[in-house]
Amino acid sequence: MPLYKYTAATMRGRKVRGKESAADEATLAQRLKARELVLLDHEEVEDEQRTRTKLKLPEVADFSRQLSALLSAGVPLIRAIIIMSQRDAKPHVLRVYNELLRTLQQGSSLSEAMVAQGAAFPELMINMFRAAESSGSLDTTSMRMAIHYEKEHKQQRQIKSASLYPKILGGLVLIVIIVLFAFVLPQFFTVFEGMELPWITQALINLSDLIINRWYVILVVVLLAILTIQLALAQKPVRLWFDKMKLKMPVIGKLLKIIYTSRFARTLSSLYASGIPMIQSLHISKGTVGNAYISSQFEDAIVALSNGRSLSQAIGEIDGFDTKLVSTIVIGEESGKLETMLNSTSDSFDYESAAASQRLVTMLEPVLIVVMALIVGCVLVAVMLPLMNMTSMIR
Repeated sequence: MPLYKYTAATMRGRKVRGKESAADEATLAQRLKARELVLLDHEEVEDEQRTRTKLKLPEVADFSRQLSALLSAGVPLIRAIIIMSQRDAKPHVLRVYNELLRTLQQGSSLSEAMVAQGAAFPELMINMFRAAESSGSLDTTSMRMAIHYEKEHKQQRQIKSASLYPKILGGLVLIVIIVLFAFVLPQFFTVFEGMELPWITQALINLSDLIINRWYVILVVVLLAILTIQLALAQKPVRLWFDKMKLKMPVIGKLLKIIYTSRFARTLSSLYASGIPMIQSLHISKGTVGNAYISSQFEDAIVALSNGRSLSQAIGEIDGFDTKLVSTIVIGEESGKLETMLNSTSDSFDYESAAASQRLVTMLEPVLIVVMALIVGCVLVAVMLPLMNMTSMIR
């Protein structure tokens, strides 16, 4: 429902201002009258909460799947949205559905109504639906979008699931450090008072003192470091350099290339299959890769494609994609089955991306174990060296 900013008067003539959601102006006046207020002036304003609402991937996929099922059954678009808005769902989802319905009833197309919802729907989905409205294939495009976002959500879930153990292990490393330096080591250090200590023992004593007595200094330094890194990465040149370096890393860079290629192939396949021109498809796809360095090269690829070069040649000039992508596009162009090859490539890279994500996270586990072993080893050396010196002096 639209949001109105109104000015009303009480029975005693005092002016009251506020905001109220209502189906129309008459309903607004009736609601105010029920509170013994007389509507003097009003205007429709943008609902800030609505513009902040962003549907999650499962919610976007569910919207697309429901819409496809209803449209395929012959249900008119507005009636389909009414049915969807009457189902049990989370409040923010229902709010988006109701606002979508209101905009559709005012004569807008579905893609225009989705744009009016701010950031609620992904740009890719809006462009796909806009193309589907022109071709009359909204039901099939909706199903294609449901599958697309379900795959994307599955990939994200796999990465989160695989990264759970390294996160737990990293937390344990941090807890071990705090317990060792704040509680265990101080018990040993009291024995070493007045002794000439090795540098490693003295360094650990200083670090322990810092953790116990000046923990706030560490906290401030860590927060400042995080803020500095975030501000630096917000700068375009730094972000481009950082994303480029990620691709150059041994082993990890190769795995990241597979993940980025999977995202691009899946998006391009969906766009091209929906009848969106290739140049426009590349414009949209560059925002879904997730790497600023790769995305920055798309403009040159689009220019090359506009000048008559083939898609495989244009994509081949982009540094950061797996070489398998260009090879399959070449086969699709030569056989005249580009759509089929893009779809096949998308499925293939989805599988490889899941495996690459798992390997990428698995590599972190031994690194964290080695870090923990080094910390424990340093502590043991720092404690044992003074004890050995004390033993030799007694003898």
